[in-house]
Amino acid sequence: MRSIVAVLVGALALLCPAHAGARPSATVSDAAPDIVLIVSDDQRFDTLWAMPILTERLAARGVTFPDAFVTNPLCCPSRASILTGNYSHTHLVYRQEPPFGRYEWFDDRSTLATWLHDAGYRTGLFGKYLDGYQHAAVTGYLPPGWDRWVAFVHSAQVDYSLTFDGEVRSYGHGPADHATGVLADQVVSFIRGSSGPLFVEFTPSVPHAPAIPSPGDEDAFADLEPARPPSFDEADVSDKPAWVRALPRLSSAQISAIDAFRQDQYRSLLGLDRALGRILDALKETGRLDNTLIVFTSDNGILHGEHRWTKKEAPYEEAIRVPLVMRWDAAGWGAAGTEMPGTLALNIDLAPTIADAAGIPHPATDGRSLLPVLAGNARWRSDFLVEHLEGTNPIPTYCAVRSERWMYVRYTTGEEELYDLREDPYELENLAANPADRQVLEGRRARLAELCSPVPPGYGDRTDTSVPIALGALGVLVIVEAALARRRARNPGGAR
Repeated sequence: MRSIVAVLVGALALLCPAHAGARPSATVSDAAPDIVLIVSDDQRFDTLWAMPILTERLAARGVTFPDAFVTNPLCCPSRASILTGNYSHTHLVYRQEPPFGRYEWFDDRSTLATWLHDAGYRTGLFGKYLDGYQHAAVTGYLPPGWDRWVAFVHSAQVDYSLTFDGEVRSYGHGPADHATGVLADQVVSFIRGSSGPLFVEFTPSVPHAPAIPSPGDEDAFADLEPARPPSFDEADVSDKPAWVRALPRLSSAQISAIDAFRQDQYRSLLGLDRALGRILDALKETGRLDNTLIVFTSDNGILHGEHRWTKKEAPYEEAIRVPLVMRWDAAGWGAAGTEMPGTLALNIDLAPTIADAAGIPHPATDGRSLLPVLAGNARWRSDFLVEHLEGTNPIPTYCAVRSERWMYVRYTTGEEELYDLREDPYELENLAANPADRQVLEGRRARLAELCSPVPPGYGDRTDTSVPIALGALGVLVIVEAALARRRARNPGGAR
């Protein structure tokens, strides 16, 4: 059992991580690649087949990672991990609302943008930043490291506002107002109007609910078959944790809504697919494409009725697994259309991978560059941590370890889940109480203790009450005050 002192020391260490103030000092070389990072919103890993341009011009000419994951299956913490290369327990953004969540909890002084900008890249973000950015947007705050800033005040597909380098402009719901097209216009203009190495982060609002399709796509996928995997509206949840057991079976109205939303998600991806094509065209026409690293991924997945759940945050495959496709012609990554099954690629790997490709030093990160494994000369991870802090949805705080074969989850309630993904890919049979799998369970528990450190705020169980007690006292107070101090520094005239 950890002592209260040890936990408080860990909490204080979070305030000043070793990398917090570090900045790269090198200048980017003339041969440095351009970088285009595309992060869709709530896109499942199994949807890429519906994007023909991505299939033909990205996946068929690059590398696809079928086993790509996020380490916290929720928008705000995942995007913080993409920008820093760190787990939630390092950057402290665990959920969508404070404490330990939302934009004001994020320390933006050292991110992928600042690393690249300080090395000589011209940087631009187009779309969604972090949840809760609204107040900062309307007061004109621009995060450091960005030369061009076209960000949602509140992410949507229609009837939204964008801040253009601090100037807010509003859009309606006419044919020319759909956000995917508006943002793509801005990305293309940025590419065409810039010289020197570029970093573009394109973060559209699709296919997030309500997943409004771009004009002309409203009737696409009319023949899309409903998805009914074995886990859909799971009949027997007696072996699941209490939060799942409390979910009622899906009603016919709910099932119809799930099917309609899934169809609209696919429809909304067509506009994103065309936006990708326009970006590739702009790179080609400006002579940049051959030496551009293009990364396509999503911030998290979403469940469409599996295990009776219709959102994200859950430690199930549909929420934690995401698409990941990379193309970089100049890198010579073997045969076109390569797939790397079994390579557990994470959202925390993207920042160090991009910095590595740019040839610039960067602060220490929890993630690792994918470039050595792409070159075939690196040993890779065999498992990883998933973290979650309970928020507005009824999923208790948990830590989980996902390996190549096993998924193990331990909730703050003391409940456990253990799935053999090789034999049970739909996670139907929880083996945590199975005597035959006791040895595996003990091994997964030990591995969780190694990876889940420091633990999420308030995380504990029936065997370790010191953790929530310690973090509920001085540890939380000092971390909260540090976050509030950052917020006051950004907005001196705002509310305390």
